[in-house]
Amino acid sequence: MYCYPRLRDLREDHDLTQEAVGRLLGTTQQQYYKYEKGIQEIPAHHLITLADHYHVSVDYLLGRDTK
Repeated sequence: MYCYPRLRDLREDHDLTQEAVGRLLGTTQQQYYKYEKGIQEIPAHHLITLADHYHVSVDYLLGRDTK
């Protein structure tokens, strides 16, 4: 099981649905759900896309940094 503690918080803070984030990543809502729940590891290129979109670092997304 993988841990991505901030994916859901950032998505909700930006009033986005899992479907919308899935579209941003070029994947499905079901696949994004698996990333958010830690069922499946999220690919690095998706982490970079999300970090850019939310204006945070990849380390922040992974819970390794507070900024």
